Amino acid sequence: QLQLVESGGGLVQPGGSLRLSCAASGFNLDYYVIGWFRQAPGKEREGVSCISRFGASTNYADSVRGRFTISRDNAKNTVYLQMNSLKTEDTAIYYCAAEPFPGITVQAMCARTANRSWGQGTQVTVSS
Repeated sequence: QLQLVESGGGLVQPGGSLRLSCAASGFNLDYYVIGWFRQAPGKEREGVSCISRFGASTNYADSVRGRFTISRDNAKNTVYLQMNSLKTEDTAIYYCAAEPFPGITVQAMCARTANRSWGQGTQVTVSS
């Protein structure tokens, strides 16, 4: 009944840009804190960026701060991740996740990767 679908990934050159989308169905997105996570080959899953119910609060991993921007359009039930100045180390499968508000802060959500239900994700490959 609850479903999040990631899209927008692809193959880009270093320095390029992509915009990822996380579309919600089965629930109203504006009642949830949303986060983007990623997992690169051979590495643990990590939080990338998270956003509060109405977008007033955001959190970014140090590795992406200044390059990535998270936003949400509750009317479209969609959260976006604008990825600029992409680096090869950004190559990973990107996932989104949701938790109901109230109950978690954006920093706490980005810090926790365990006990989540992950979907297919969207592949981002940065290569020359």
